[in-house]
Formats: sequence, C-alpha cells, structure tokens
Amino acid sequence: MDTVLSFIDRERARFVRELTEWVKIPAISSDPAHAPDLVRNAEHLRAELLRLRADKVEIWPTAGHPAVFAEWMKAPGKPTLLVYGHHDVQPVEPLEEWVSPPFDPAIREGRMWGRGVVDDKGQVWIHVKAIEAFLETVGALPINLKLVVEGEEEIGSVNLEALMTEKAKDLAADVVCVSDTAMFGRGIPSLCVGLRGLVYMEVIVEGPRQDLHSGSFGGGVMNPVNALCRMIARLHDDDGRVAVPGFYDSVVALTEAERAEIRGLPFDEPAWLASTGCPALHGETGYSTLERVWSRPTLDCNGIGGGHQGEGAKTIIPARASAKLSCRLVPHQEPEEIEAKLCAFLTSIAPPGVAVRVVRHHGGRPYLAPTDHPVFEVAKRAFAKAFGRPTVFIREGGSIPFVRTIADATGKPCLLMGFGQPDENAHAPNEWLDLENFHLGVKSAAHLYDELSRL
Repeated sequence: MDTVLSFIDRERARFVRELTEWVKIPAISSDPAHAPDLVRNAEHLRAELLRLRADKVEIWPTAGHPAVFAEWMKAPGKPTLLVYGHHDVQPVEPLEEWVSPPFDPAIREGRMWGRGVVDDKGQVWIHVKAIEAFLETVGALPINLKLVVEGEEEIGSVNLEALMTEKAKDLAADVVCVSDTAMFGRGIPSLCVGLRGLVYMEVIVEGPRQDLHSGSFGGGVMNPVNALCRMIARLHDDDGRVAVPGFYDSVVALTEAERAEIRGLPFDEPAWLASTGCPALHGETGYSTLERVWSRPTLDCNGIGGGHQGEGAKTIIPARASAKLSCRLVPHQEPEEIEAKLCAFLTSIAPPGVAVRVVRHHGGRPYLAPTDHPVFEVAKRAFAKAFGRPTVFIREGGSIPFVRTIADATGKPCLLMGFGQPDENAHAPNEWLDLENFHLGVKSAAHLYDELSRL
C-alpha cells in the first residue's frame, strides 16, 4: 500500500487536471439539446477506462442516455466489488448566480468550482484514479472490480432498473459501493447507512365550473382555496405528528444504541439553524433535530396555488385550488401504501361542496443498510486510514431511489461511501468540490480495495 499511496500523492495535481477536462462536457441529462453531450461524456470516460487496461469496457445504450461499464477480473478467489456512479449533471440555472462559468472549472480556496465536480463526476473520478494507482504501481487490483456509471441519475434513473435486469450477469458482485453522498462534515469520514424514501403527489380541489363573483356567490358556495387550506391544516397534530391514519404503522423505530450514536456526532445545531435562516427549530415532539431529518417520516406542503395571483384585486370564488405534497419515508414504509392512505385521508376530510382529485408524480423506497454485515467494518477501517480519524455512521434525510433499486437487484450490501460536503451546492449555482477531500477520497477508495481483499 505504501507504493500505491505514494503514487496518489505524487500524481495529485494531474488527477485534478484530468477531472477538470471531464467537467467541461455539459452533460445535462434533463435537456434534450444536451443528448449529444451525454454521449461525448460517456466516450470520454470509456477512453480513460480503456487506458487503464480494463478486461471489458462497454457503453451500454438505454432508452435514454448511455451508461458506461468496465471490469477488472484478475483476482481469483477475491471478492468482487461493484462501484456505482453517474456521469450526468444538473441544469445550471440561474446562470447569472455563478461566480465562474459552470463548465469552465475554476480552482480557488482549495476547491474546484463547476457543475458536476462533486455530483457525481468527482466521486466517480476518485475510483478511477484509485484503480489507476494500483495498476501503475503493483500492476493489478487486489480484488475483482466492476464499475457502472449511468447517465440518468439526475432525471430519476428511469432506465436503471431495466438495465440492471438486462445486465444482471455483468453486474453480479459480492459488495456494492455507491459514491454519490456527502460526509457529515469536513474531514469526518462518514458512511451513510440510511436514506429516506419519497412520495410526491398533487391534490386538486375543484368547486364551481369557473371563477365566481365573490359578491354574488360568496357565502353561498364552498371556496376551494378555503377548503384546501382547511385540509392542509389537518395533516398534522399539535405535536408535529402526521395525522393520516396508519401513517406510522410500518415505521421502524431507532434503537437506543442508534440514538446514542446520533447524539455522539459533532452536530452544531445553532449553526445548522442559522444556515436555514429560520427563527426557530420545529418538528415532531420527542425527537432531536438529526433524528427528525434522518429517521422520522414527514409530510410537507411543497407548494400551493389557486385563485387570483396577479397584481391588484380580483374578488372571486376560485374554481379550483391545488397543492403539491411530499412525504419522506423511513423503513419499512412503502410508497404505494402511504400514497393510498394519504389519498383516502384527503378525500375523507374534504368539506362538502368540493371535489378532490389526487395526482401521483413519483416516489422511491427508503434504504437501511445491514450494518451488521462485516463489510461495514471493513469500510470503516478503510475510511479511517485515509482520514486519520474514526469513521461514523450517518443517515441522510433525502431520497436516492436508485440505491434501493441496486440493493434489491443485487441482493448485496450497499456501501454509501461519499466524499462530498453538506454545503457543496450540488444542485445549485457554484457547486464545488473540496480538493483535500478529493485527494483523501482516492486514498480511501484504495484502502477499501485493499481491505476488501482480506474479507
């Protein structure tokens, strides 16, 4: 390992320059105009993997954007690791808020700035460079390794499940590693072991055929905006709990050991609150802030509209009103079950005089890692060796549906070993990558491969 680590130190600047060239390709998967860039993006990665003498390198077409696959299978008797990443990026708007052009990466303040530098090109490049470090020093990887890098994560991985079914034999592995998450804080090696699931829907409340004059009809018919507001107000009780019947039936409560581990994290709650701009904390009674945002389910109104929204006055009874609602789910809540319960509750609490429709948009299942599997201790050791401090288990309140897709498809433990920072602006202007984290991330990946060889 000393030779491998020395190579990583020596080639540090080159690794950064190479990542810069890949980031320059504007691989925005949500914009059809950038479809050729997604192909060019995949070809760029393919060329690098061919240079690293992979046994197999292929571009896998899908109904949308292409994925890239490579494998190194020259370690008989050793475990096989499947590394997942994605090469597509988010849109850049509002462009005027970027300090430097999003696809002309800049280096300043010990960071690389640009779209995709951390989500997820930088994290994919970490593994590519760890692979190179072994091949250019000791001549071989200590394990068998497969790499799949899809091109549609930022649009919901719409073709990933079909791809994993079609390519199940190619993707067979003993362990899966996903590097697309953030650490708890700078310099704190963190393995994410839990992600919340998601239900996203829209409730539409309809009354009269068209807007009515409020002087002529007000007081005589139900106002859909009033009705919707009453309905939303009934979604929670005074303790911040979701009032939908059966909402908590399947929730797996934190163990006391898990709560103690969360309490032991160096969480600066006042700083966290200050970062939001909110005047006070709020949430379900009986749980800490981290417990609420990591391991408790939620129901939020994400947007609401109805009636006159323009300048000046318009005295009407609106014909309709609508609200966008989302639920963050925890193990073992299922999106379809929660969606059905929420739909039934919204219909039951609608006042007379209006009709209710619910439109489902999308969802995803929660993920909870099997942390008693020995691979998690292996990963903790690897991360700690690179960063020089103990690795912590964390959860994330957001949803990454493809993690559950991969875990279910492979039936293998899934390591969420990410190297980002919580405030890295991954989906916002001025996305950045901490270059020290990037360097230590390459070392962490190298240590992971080495440690897995002894599993």
